[in-house]
Amino acid sequence: MLLTIIIFLLVLSLLVLVHEFGHFWTARRFGMKPDEFGLGFPPRAYGIYKTASGKWKKVRGNKEVKDAVDTIYSVNWIPLGGFVKLNEDESSSDDPHHFINKKIWQRIVVVSAGVIMNILLAIVLISFGLMIGMPQSLDGLDKNAVITERKIQIIQVMDPSPAKQAGLAVGDAILKIDGREFADYPSIQKYVDENKSKELTYEINHAGETKEVKIKPEVRVETGKGGIGVALTETGLVKYPWYQAIWQGTKQTFILAWVILAAFYELIKGIFIGNGVSADVAGPVGIASLTGQVARMGFVYLLQFTALLSINLAIINFLPIPALDGGRVLFLIIEKVKKKPVRRELEAVIHNIGFLLLMILIVLVTLHDILNIARVQQILQIIKGWF
Repeated sequence: MLLTIIIFLLVLSLLVLVHEFGHFWTARRFGMKPDEFGLGFPPRAYGIYKTASGKWKKVRGNKEVKDAVDTIYSVNWIPLGGFVKLNEDESSSDDPHHFINKKIWQRIVVVSAGVIMNILLAIVLISFGLMIGMPQSLDGLDKNAVITERKIQIIQVMDPSPAKQAGLAVGDAILKIDGREFADYPSIQKYVDENKSKELTYEINHAGETKEVKIKPEVRVETGKGGIGVALTETGLVKYPWYQAIWQGTKQTFILAWVILAAFYELIKGIFIGNGVSADVAGPVGIASLTGQVARMGFVYLLQFTALLSINLAIINFLPIPALDGGRVLFLIIEKVKKKPVRRELEAVIHNIGFLLLMILIVLVTLHDILNIARVQQILQIIKGWF
């Protein structure tokens, strides 16, 4: 449990720190002087800053700093990622280095930079994974791919079906049937169809554990042939030369982003037409549990999962919802169209309401996680099936 918490905090810190560094770096590139950039969250433990004389001074604790002429660089007591303080909501400053006095397109870039950095992080992680060998489906691979540890995995379980009744799940690997090994999934489908009147013994690898289950096939409506109600694919550890891994990592990142966007669309559509929220939606507790389980599967799986979380964070943050980066960009676009900003007081109220609603949603999803923690394993299998 302690290892799960530590790994989850490290992963979360990486995602948040990269996101905030994106805001900070672009702000500096446009000549802005953010008030503070910190590692971890306040209260402040230690900080340094430059004075008007050009000397660097130290500050301890949350003391107010009045003689700083540039950004305070701080280390803070809560070890979770980091933050940048742009003070973009202040409207009384005439400072040319201030956020609100920059061109709108520059402010949009700064606000969007956190999302861009999370996408870039995913590209780096997936590219690195493909340099050392990352689990992938073997369909449509480039001829230069080096494949090891081939296996046949379940990517869909029909409901109802014999496989569902036997407890098979997405991500399970079929090792043997009746003691026989198979080179590819068409061979499995052929064997099952030929023995559809018999009870077959499946040797399955489920979340790293090997087990045997007995399943009797049936004639499936989908194919008209004998089967147990699963869709299969061949997977393996896929490795590319470094230069090709970068291209493949970039391509796969944007494919995953598109898949996640489509999933969000279906989720939002389901809410509006009355279908409710899927039970597979996970909050902080569910994600923390998933992180621990993925870490136990191996470093490359954790790498892959962190990339997936980074893409999710980028997409969620860019939704046009108040209090998120996408909501802030929306207000900047409105300012551009109207030729004047939305009243700062009104924008602050809208962002605060949005933040409150998001916190309520997080609490509700967290309670859902706690009440349904047994479903975390199912969520893990779904994620594994995406790859």
